[in-house]
Amino acid sequence: MKILLWVMLTALAPVIWGSTYIVTSELLPENLPFTAAVIRCVPAGVLLIVLSGFVPRAGQWRKLITLSALNIGVFQACLFMAAYRLPGGLAAVIGAIQPVIMLGLTWAIMKTQPAKVSVLAALAAVIGMAMLIIAPMAQQGVSWDALGISAAAIGALSMALGMFFSRHWHDDESTPDIPLLAFTGWQLTLGGLMLWPLAWLVDPVLPELSSTHILAYAYLALVGTLLTYLLWFKGIRQLPPVAVSSLGLLSPLSAIILGWLILDQSIEGWALVGLVIVIISILLVQWSQNTAVSSKKSNIDPVDEESASCKTQFAK
Repeated sequence: MKILLWVMLTALAPVIWGSTYIVTSELLPENLPFTAAVIRCVPAGVLLIVLSGFVPRAGQWRKLITLSALNIGVFQACLFMAAYRLPGGLAAVIGAIQPVIMLGLTWAIMKTQPAKVSVLAALAAVIGMAMLIIAPMAQQGVSWDALGISAAAIGALSMALGMFFSRHWHDDESTPDIPLLAFTGWQLTLGGLMLWPLAWLVDPVLPELSSTHILAYAYLALVGTLLTYLLWFKGIRQLPPVAVSSLGLLSPLSAIILGWLILDQSIEGWALVGLVIVIISILLVQWSQNTAVSSKKSNIDPVDEESASCKTQFAK
């Protein structure tokens, strides 16, 4: 029951992220992608740092800067580059390979062979996402841009690595853990500052903001970043990395459903079939990963458990 609760709370993050597309296109000034990323990340990060009152120790900075680059800096830069160079949601299709990458990392680094159900479900998610997004685009003609595709693939790899090492380093007992508020705040701040040179060099000057612009930026910073990344990083600490990665597919799904509800965009034919496939694949990955966790907990060696108990009593 506790795992199900964390799945639902973590899922809120990509669902809310899906609203970023419609807020950006309908409520923000045009052609300011990196500026928007800096505005949404840095203020939220600084606020969390102040609330946490935590300054990382000398041995924690290297890991924190690495995670900031993977989860925020590199990912956001590649995301916006792909969005500007690829048509429609093609970047989202390429981003759907994240669960597959995560399964590969878990197998290669942790030496944990993934369940066949997880592998098949992750591959089905890629196929379903392609049907959902590319099918409607095929009628209009799709142009392929090598740099855009490369950026989307690098972004997916960066996010997958960020999720994997966030969990791996959290479980590493050799170094002190960083509290969640500080862990999130420092990543948002450092990652946002990494994007600032791009905003200064690439984006035009920020125009005079209307009340609508200010409210939209506030929503992206407080709800779409501060709240969602707290839920996301907490979910990474509580759930298997592959399970968290598959929940990321809810972001493009949320964007498509919001477009259908608010902008009267249609979902029909093969696109609707793809939508169903992606939803089923997410559920299958969650089921397989959580079943594996439950199985490990139930198969604890009684001798090891008794030994641990003796150690606890001795410590007392």
